[in-house]
Amino acid sequence: MPTARFIVTGKVQGVFYRASTREQARMLGICGQAENRADGSVEVLASGSVRALEALERWLSKGPPMAVVDGVSREDLPERALQGFWIG
Repeated sequence: MPTARFIVTGKVQGVFYRASTREQARMLGICGQAENRADGSVEVLASGSVRALEALERWLSKGPPMAVVDGVSREDLPERALQGFWIG
């Protein structure tokens, strides 16, 4: 499956960003993970259809209501077969 890594910057820690990302990913049929990074950003590794990854990227640029997203960078990775979606 197509796989991408997203780095989301802004006020994205302590606002239910990772948990909301997991819910959104599950609705889109995406597997992967979301983790806080030491610099205050959130890293999302996602594997799913091209259309689902595009939809997730659009959602990541907004996030949950309490988030303030400054930017989302995307790196396409070699295809992977991930299972489930977890947060760390």
